[in-house]
Order: sequence, then C-alpha cells, then structure tokens
Amino acid sequence: MAAEIVNPRSDSTTDSGTRHANTSDGGTDEPFDPAFALHRGGKMAVRSTVPIRDRDDLSLAYTPGVAKVCSAIADNPELVHDYTWKSQVVAVVTDGTAVLGLGDIGPEASLPVMEGKAILFKQFGGVDAVPIALATTDADEIVDTVVRLAPSFGGVNLEDISAPRCFEIERKLQERLDIPVFHDDQHGTAVVTLAALRNAAKLSGRTLGDLRGVISGAGAAGVAIAKFLLEAGIGDIAVADRKGIVSRDREDLTDVKRELARITNRAGVSGSLEKALAGADVFIGVSGGTVPEAAVASMAPGAYVFAMANPNPEVHPEVAHKYAAVVATGRSDFPNQINNVLAFPGIFAGALQVRASRITEGMKIAAATALADVVGDELAADYVIPSPFDERVAPAVTAAVAAAARAEGVARR
Repeated sequence: MAAEIVNPRSDSTTDSGTRHANTSDGGTDEPFDPAFALHRGGKMAVRSTVPIRDRDDLSLAYTPGVAKVCSAIADNPELVHDYTWKSQVVAVVTDGTAVLGLGDIGPEASLPVMEGKAILFKQFGGVDAVPIALATTDADEIVDTVVRLAPSFGGVNLEDISAPRCFEIERKLQERLDIPVFHDDQHGTAVVTLAALRNAAKLSGRTLGDLRGVISGAGAAGVAIAKFLLEAGIGDIAVADRKGIVSRDREDLTDVKRELARITNRAGVSGSLEKALAGADVFIGVSGGTVPEAAVASMAPGAYVFAMANPNPEVHPEVAHKYAAVVATGRSDFPNQINNVLAFPGIFAGALQVRASRITEGMKIAAATALADVVGDELAADYVIPSPFDERVAPAVTAAVAAAARAEGVARR
C-alpha cells in the first residue's frame, strides 16, 4: 500500500548518452560531463506499488475504498504502520549548512546530496527515503518543522547540519518524537570507524582497551566518534580542534567541547595535535588539513591511521603506510574505505523492522560488531572493513540492530 521511491532512470540507458550531453549552463559546446548528465532531472521519482487499471482499482486505491482504511486508522492509530508506507520510509532532513565538504551552500544546493542519500537507503538497505531540505538554520524552527512532518515517516535521518547545532537538534527531536532520529554524520561515521578499528586491533592481537587514540576534528563526526569509542571501551582518546587538544585547561571551549574535555584525554595531553600523536596508537582524521609526516612517524609502532577527509586525506596513504600497520581513508580508490553507507541503511532497516522508538547506543554497537564480523577470516591489513557492495553487510547489520532493539526494550513488534 505504499509508493516506492526509485531511481527514475534505473531501466534506461539513453539519458546519459544523449539527452544529458549538455553541461550545467545548458550550452552544447562544452565537453560532456557525466556528473551533470546523471543528475539532470534528479535521481529519484515516486512510483505506485499498486495498479490503477480500471474503475474498480481506482475505487479501492482512492475514494470510496480509501475511506475505510482512514476510518480504521482514526479508530486505531497503530494501523498506520500496516496500511501506509510510514514504517518503511525515512525523512532525510538537512538545512544545507555542512554539505559533503562543501560547507554552508544552502538547501537548494544540498538537494543532489539528499537525493543521493535517499537512493543509497534504497539500494543498500531496501529503505525508502524522502529528501527534505529546509529553508531555515534556526535549531528550534528545524525541530518544530520536523516534528510536524513526523506523522508521515518511520524515522528521521539528519544530514549535513553544522555543529554544534546538530547536537541540539538531534537531542530535541528524539525527546519529542517516538521514532528513530539519527544524525548520520555523527553516528554513521562512528559505527563504521569502530568496526574498522576493532578489526585492526584484532589483526595485531590487541583490544580496544590497549589503544590510545587521537582524533583530528571536534565537529559532529569527531565528537561522536570520541564518545562512541569510549562507550566501546577504548583505552584513551583525545580530540583536537584548530587550536589544539580539547583539554580542561582551555578557556575557549563551547559547551559541547567542555563536556568532551571532561570525558576524554585521560592522559592529560595539552597543546598541539602533533604533540598528542607522539606515542599514540590510533589517528582518526575527520577535519581536513594535513598532518606532518614527522608527527605520523612519532606514533607508536604498529599504529593505525584512519585519515578520512575527502577528497584529500589528512595523511596520504603513501605516507601513512611507511609507519602504520593499518591505513584507512574515506575514499573508494584506496583499501579500507570508511563509508557511512556501510551503516545507516542497515541501522534504519533494523530499527524500522521492529518499529523501534529510538536508536540506542547498544543498537549502534551491535551494528559495528556485525559490520566487523562480516570480514571474518578474510581479515588483513588492507581489509579491515567490508566493501559497500558486499551483499552480506546490510542483512547482518539489520538483524543485529533489530535484535539489539528487542533486547533493550525499544522495539514495538
């Protein structure tokens, strides 16, 4: 009884070769650009999942038949999950302030990314998703708007909203809604990072508790990764922003960073990122910029370098491999890609499957464990995390998340 969101050109081979030969300005003299070709007209459409062939079909799908279903839902609101698309669809919400390394480019310019996110939900998790770009950057206005939209959706994926507002928006939405709210830039990144780090440690006979890590970047991803790795049991983790290590002796910290200083950096390191890397076991980059080779060389023997900035990693793999036992990036052209698509489709699929009221820390840890376990006996320095195209990933994450939701009492079926 639901509409299905699809790639409108999934069954066509003609568009990219002919109709889309023009570039963004509509001219025909420019070289062919496959990116503009693919995006022309958008990457999504809505398609009915039921036929409307004749008067009888119309009377069932719309009036008068639909009135019976509406009346039943009015009498028993829980039936909305059975007789509409609600339990199968996620709202992908942004304000366009932190878009895919491009920064604050606004809601209209964010739409190609949100469409892309939606088709990744469908392709990799079987979950329908609707892009929603909001023309406001006010946290309370965003929260109020999403709350008003929520009756149409089974979950909310917050996307590309700048820090620190993203933390407040997610918290307030989860307080006011009884459906999962998930900021993928935070938690998706954290889940995949934990999975890769667990396997890297396993490869060298260590545990998370043996490791001291340093994160470059105290935005949405950096804060979430730090908290998540602490929850998972890492020995110690320090976080650096543009001014150096986030530590208790700094007087220029935001509320979010003060809380971060309270729970991280047990070693009491202060000063620069480079200073913190001396003797560290793990580097996690989610900030951009460049880390000097000398700082990488100062890390502990057998270190792990996860330089995830795109398109330019904080440490180029050629440099990292000189000193590190395991190297990961955010790029698809190097081994060990830390890609959020490994996490969010399965996490939402599992949560929707059991009608979870929220996504808990336990559900995220279950997702990371399942993702790490997919690698299995194939574990190697250049394979600590599966490929996004590994068909085992989504089912494993979905099942683990659904089981964890039931165990933690947030499942409603």
